Amino acid sequence: MHRLQSQMIKTELAGIVGPEYVLTEEADRTIYGVDYFWVPRLLIDRGELPPLPDFVVLPETVEQLSAVIRLANVYKIPVIPWGGGSGTQGGIVPVYGGITVDLKRLSRIIAIDPQSQTVTAQAGINGFDLECALNEHGFMLPHYPASVHSATLGGYLAARGSGTISTKYGKAEDMVLTLQVVLPNGDIMRTLPVPNHAAGPGILQVFVGAEGSYGIITEATMRLEKLPEVRRFRSFLFPDLHSGIEAGRRIMLDRLQPLVIRLYDEPSTIKTVKRVLGADVDHGSYMVIGFDGLADIVDVQENIAYDICRSFGAEDLGEEPGHHWWEHRYDFYFPPKTLDMPWMFGTLDTVCTFDKLEPLYEAKKRTLEERYKKWDIFYYGHLSHWFPWGAMLYDRFIIENPPQDPDEALALHNEIWDTAVKINLEYGGVLNEHHGVGLKIGRHVRSQYGPAFQVLDALKQGLDPHNLLNPGKMGFGPVK
Repeated sequence: MHRLQSQMIKTELAGIVGPEYVLTEEADRTIYGVDYFWVPRLLIDRGELPPLPDFVVLPETVEQLSAVIRLANVYKIPVIPWGGGSGTQGGIVPVYGGITVDLKRLSRIIAIDPQSQTVTAQAGINGFDLECALNEHGFMLPHYPASVHSATLGGYLAARGSGTISTKYGKAEDMVLTLQVVLPNGDIMRTLPVPNHAAGPGILQVFVGAEGSYGIITEATMRLEKLPEVRRFRSFLFPDLHSGIEAGRRIMLDRLQPLVIRLYDEPSTIKTVKRVLGADVDHGSYMVIGFDGLADIVDVQENIAYDICRSFGAEDLGEEPGHHWWEHRYDFYFPPKTLDMPWMFGTLDTVCTFDKLEPLYEAKKRTLEERYKKWDIFYYGHLSHWFPWGAMLYDRFIIENPPQDPDEALALHNEIWDTAVKINLEYGGVLNEHHGVGLKIGRHVRSQYGPAFQVLDALKQGLDPHNLLNPGKMGFGPVK
């Protein structure tokens, strides 16, 4: 973009949000080119800049955001929504430049309704701030992702996120009742006031998980839960991953409603659990399981579930290690225990039905360890989000000494992802369970959906014919 046009657009943006809320300095724009996706971090580490937006805009009202999008339509400029910047998939990377819209000034709690047990809040509110406010009223929004201190409510929904206790309370898409959305032409719309109805197809879920491709979420009404009377955890050590999966499957199929089941494979039990949690384990598969709610009900659920674990040969390690995990569950994601440069790493998570879990895990582990043995790849995983029909495999790879040349490193990174994604799809999984698609695996969305992709594409063409909202993601390609 020529600086003459850039200055003219900057002047118009300043007229909408105020000049102090339009950022164009390279240092400011660089912040908005990087999330937790490994690739832009690689580029920064190697002394190169990732793709940057031309402008960063911080609107204060929905009407200002609408005006920014209408202006973008005039000049055919991409618009990329920004929440907390904690995504792992490059969903915020402005691959075609344009306007990054930081929504954190849209951060008000509009209403807490004790009668319906809901909260209505703007999408830019920080997840931890929202939770603290709700706790003061005796409620919780039971969505506790590892990114809770940085992610926003809109980010929860844009990626169909899972929180630590999703096994009982569901994912972000299960908690939302209604949305306010700014469409690609700038119109401000609302979905129906409730999520369950027989009044035609559900429009609500079109925008949840679309990562800003169909519209930008600006407000949401979410269902709440009362703070539990009790919340208790316990740890078990299974002889192997198979027995742990079978115990977890039984607990879920018996509808015992565990708060969490986190089952680590043997590599993560020996290396990660021991290193981060200080657990004295050197074999087997480590499980943390928890229940919460009314004390009398929790007593019954625990007794049945723990008997199931013991019936599969698990060693009962007691309550203390389980509560230690709960208190330190975020330690995995902060320095010095988090993954970071100079290592190459990625989370390859998927979800499938119970019958597919072990074959998928074994195939991915075997293939990656054999194909990338040259790079001394370390593959490990755990199962942390369980459903009445299956579970999520949260698996990762680490290469401690990746190529130094950025192009070679990027090629290796993408090849590993291509290999893993193909196994996920071949063995009955999907591209991702709760991190979203973003730039990282957007190229695989068409393969995942096959002929069904035309439905997603038709929606995109109808709502955003110039592909201005978050282009380059979700398999939709560049600005037209």
